[in-house]
Amino acid sequence: MKKSRPLALMLVLVLLTGLLTTFAAASSGSAILDGMEVNAKAAVLADPNTNEILYEKNAHEKMYPASITKVMTCLLMLEAVDAGQYKLEDTVTAGAGLHTGIGANASTADIKAGENIRIIDLLYAALISSANEACNVMAEAVSGDVAAFVEKMNQRAAQLGMKDTHFANTHGYHNDDHYTTAYDVYLMCQEAMKHETFRTIVSSKSYDMPATNLHTEPRTVHSTNALISNWNVTGYLYSYATGIKTGYTPEAGYCLAAGATKEDRSLISVVMGCEREPGTTGSAGFIYFSETKRLLEWGFNNFSSQTILDSTKRDIPEVEVTLGKGTNYVTLEPKGEITALLPDDITPESFTFDYTLNAKSVEAPVEKGQVLGTITASFNDKEYGSLPLVASIGVEVDTLMYNLDRIQKFFSQLWVKILLGILLAGIVVLIVRQIFFKGRRGGRRGGYAARSSSRYTGGRRRRR
Repeated sequence: MKKSRPLALMLVLVLLTGLLTTFAAASSGSAILDGMEVNAKAAVLADPNTNEILYEKNAHEKMYPASITKVMTCLLMLEAVDAGQYKLEDTVTAGAGLHTGIGANASTADIKAGENIRIIDLLYAALISSANEACNVMAEAVSGDVAAFVEKMNQRAAQLGMKDTHFANTHGYHNDDHYTTAYDVYLMCQEAMKHETFRTIVSSKSYDMPATNLHTEPRTVHSTNALISNWNVTGYLYSYATGIKTGYTPEAGYCLAAGATKEDRSLISVVMGCEREPGTTGSAGFIYFSETKRLLEWGFNNFSSQTILDSTKRDIPEVEVTLGKGTNYVTLEPKGEITALLPDDITPESFTFDYTLNAKSVEAPVEKGQVLGTITASFNDKEYGSLPLVASIGVEVDTLMYNLDRIQKFFSQLWVKILLGILLAGIVVLIVRQIFFKGRRGGRRGGYAARSSSRYTGGRRRRR
């Protein structure tokens, strides 16, 4: 037993070390981020204007969207209006597919087959009172039938980058093949909130639908979003809320996509798979409202837009300049700026910067603003962007040094060396031949002259 104690102690230390290493690796580098936990199966908080994610939890895990699905249906209806297919005041007739895919106890605006109803009324019914049949009416109006419209929903989801989404109906009534993720819901809501009509509708507490051919009295629909309206449950109003859509089925749990604007900032939050607090009744225990409110306030109160990098950045490596007049180097500066919405306990000084130079040296002339490299800003292994590094000054070329360099480079070329070698060899051969043949011709001329002189002298003697 005594021998086993050191081994057991060692195993405990190893396990503790592994746990500490895991916790350290999971740290974001920000106490604000590390201290936030949302009571939901999946969640996202994002800035729709910059597309920055402030918080995420299981953001890409498969979830059921329930009635948040209606955001996509109404987005496609509004896009059909933008394309000129319909006007908001146009009237359509509820057809045979009115109740397609809708089971018992589904929310409804009591739209009847054969009822003539305006597009704008259908949008309000679907978005604020979550009327399922209104979605099918719009589907038939846009695409002719519900199935074709659902296909259109999936096509639009793909265009928006909703990679983990598949729609099986227009309204979100549960279907095992109808799923999405918290992040994909954010992308869908981000796009929908670009439409002024959509924003107006989802921020409304109630709406009066006028009388129709099958409803002699107006109908008033009320928002299911307790951040905006006390009609269904009370105690969750949030003065900065701007929408967007609730959802619930037993399989999906309680879901809420919410928008909020405070001062000059807007945020979109998504919570999915929430449960109601056990043992609560009445308006109490609806965690998806309270957690959404808490998440939005956390985002507004703990984040600020900061400039991570701009042209004032110093301590950047210099680049050597050859053939320059008056200097042999040039300093660099970033062109542009990188800003990000950061937790308040992270500052630009917390970031690391990596430099990539196009070359160790550059030949003059160098123009001011000439791109000579790249700088990348990172924090906790996450890249926040890159900027080009440009020359902070211009450098003129030194003409004399330039010409000498060109001469040197010309004669250092292989083909020039070969040609010069050939020419030199030819000159040597010519010189050798000149010397050799000159000697031989000189010797022959001397012998001939001597013989001729001898004969000439003899001839003169005979004449005498």
